[in-house]
Amino acid sequence: MTTVHSQPDSLATARPSASLDRLHHLAYVTKDTAATVAFYEGVLGLPLVNAVMDAEVPSTRAPFPYIHVFFRLGSGETLAFFESPDLEERPSLRLPGYEDFEHLAISVPTRADVDGWRNHLVSSGLDVVTDDHGIIYSIYFRDPVNDIRLEVTTTIDPTWNAQPQRAAEAVAAWTAARDAATAAGADVSQALRGLARSRRPGS
Repeated sequence: MTTVHSQPDSLATARPSASLDRLHHLAYVTKDTAATVAFYEGVLGLPLVNAVMDAEVPSTRAPFPYIHVFFRLGSGETLAFFESPDLEERPSLRLPGYEDFEHLAISVPTRADVDGWRNHLVSSGLDVVTDDHGIIYSIYFRDPVNDIRLEVTTTIDPTWNAQPQRAAEAVAAWTAARDAATAAGADVSQALRGLARSRRPGS
């Protein structure tokens, strides 16, 4: 049973003590569940661990019949897909910028593991790009069924995700440069490109 809760922002309660400590699942839409299973289980080795069917979406009551399948990562978190026959064709995901930025990254323990996955994926017929970011080492490829950009990565710098002050300063600098360029009628991309170059490691 689904219950909808709503209250004005002015009545918001204190944040719960239980932290949001891990990803439970990330869900995408697929046009072909069987082909998705063949790729994620057969090529990537993620076991298919559950499948749910319903005549409507429980959280919204939208009248879409669907199957919802789950693949388990080694950590126990899951990657999920929905297939429904009634969805309109979605515009291409390959829009400039979006196809470069939006992706799902999955970790492995070592650089050698990343290289091993690269060799396996290339031998499976996929185009693979390798990039050493300094803090992480990664390969990139696309899910050939659903056109999702995927990354297999390993951590090189163990402090990469423990720098909150640096992150806050970067957000503030980006926002200030963007807003200043906008207010001045200047080229926003050029202003932010200059900022990014000045903050690039080794600059």
